[in-house]
Amino acid sequence: MQAPVNWMASTVSLGKETLLEDGMPPAKKPRKLLPSLKTKKPQELVLVIGTGISAAVAPQVPALKSWKGLIQALLDAAIDFDLLEDEESKRFQKCLHEDKNLVHVAHDLIQKLSPRTSNVRSTFFKDCLYEVFDDLESKMEDSGKQLLQSVLDLMENGALVLTTNFDNLLELYAAHQGKHLESLDLTDEKKVLEWAQEKRRLSVLHIHGVYTNPSGIVLHPAGYQNVLRNTEVMREIQKLYENKSFLFLGCGWTVDDTTFQALFLEAVKHKSDLEHFMLVRRGDADEFKKLRENMLDKGIKVISYGDEYADLPEYFERLTSEIAMRGRTGVPKEGQQLNGSAAAHAERKGCST
Repeated sequence: MQAPVNWMASTVSLGKETLLEDGMPPAKKPRKLLPSLKTKKPQELVLVIGTGISAAVAPQVPALKSWKGLIQALLDAAIDFDLLEDEESKRFQKCLHEDKNLVHVAHDLIQKLSPRTSNVRSTFFKDCLYEVFDDLESKMEDSGKQLLQSVLDLMENGALVLTTNFDNLLELYAAHQGKHLESLDLTDEKKVLEWAQEKRRLSVLHIHGVYTNPSGIVLHPAGYQNVLRNTEVMREIQKLYENKSFLFLGCGWTVDDTTFQALFLEAVKHKSDLEHFMLVRRGDADEFKKLRENMLDKGIKVISYGDEYADLPEYFERLTSEIAMRGRTGVPKEGQQLNGSAAAHAERKGCST
């Protein structure tokens, strides 16, 4: 009798790595999606977009990768435009090199680029911002566009989006898809209130401001005194953290950001009873464990999307497809909703039908 044909590809083992006969490594097994996250509906989510997403979308723009990268890019632009004396330039470079308090360095630099003459404030800061973020559209990479498309899909199905980033990459990408997203900053109290009340779903809230509106860029919670004093706006914003699930993307330690804390964390009690999520690269095992333990106290489940940054677009696309499908078909979730009261859930469900 003829031996049965083995349809499985033969493999050879070289040390720790297993290769197929054609020399290619076997396809990686897709990482499983966490049930408590994949069973959410889009309208139950607030997406928090951090530096990691912008850096993945346009990795060749240093200003998108970190606070330090942004300040350095602004400083370079100021030097190119002859806006600083040599001594001032050296002082700022020294502060950056020594990793002095970056918020203070950025504040001082902005003040230096925005001198007030009589009642007129110069717009050199605006010029430097536009130089730093010039022509972002041409610098987007395909894998980054895949990430933005997933975010846009969730927005169109009811998710809210806020970001700590100054760029408008998501808005630019949406415009290329023929869709208009409005950029909001915390200086417009009326629109922020409407966003928090889910009346402006297709708006992106930039909690530090967006470069297209330099007057709205503030680096410290003290700059938001009007918003922070407006109890109606603050209560609506904090209710989001209590009643919805925040999904942190490319954020790392965003919850340590002083502005984020002032808006969402300081007045919210019993945070460990909430259910939020943070997608991160597995990386170092000890660092991953430490982050997971720290975030649980804030009601945040840390989830690994893979071992490489390149694993995020595919993972997030699968997650988005699963969540968006449930939003369209109304697939019942397993178990009870963990965030907010059953009455609030029923009310939201009624509004979304």
